[in-house]
Amino acid sequence: MKRMIFIRPEAEQDMREAYSWYETQMPGLGANFLMHVDAQLRSLQRNPLQYPVVHQEVRRCLVRRFPYGIFYMIEDKRIVVLAVFHAKRDPKSWQERS
Repeated sequence: MKRMIFIRPEAEQDMREAYSWYETQMPGLGANFLMHVDAQLRSLQRNPLQYPVVHQEVRRCLVRRFPYGIFYMIEDKRIVVLAVFHAKRDPKSWQERS
């Protein structure tokens, strides 16, 4: 069963902030970041159980080429993305979202 992906507003904000930061570093890099995030979202939608549990029921999918993780929970009919976090950020921030 293919579950729908629901991205929480906080996770959308995480992606917007990362996109903006990467675009200031080099034009087009933000778009490249979003492309890699989208590829990982499609991957976790196909097989959400392939990624490890990192906190309670929260799983993490790493984004290729960028130091970010997609933190999500699996529900009956959907996958809920809680955060898209840089690896160096304090994990307590996204843990409060679960």
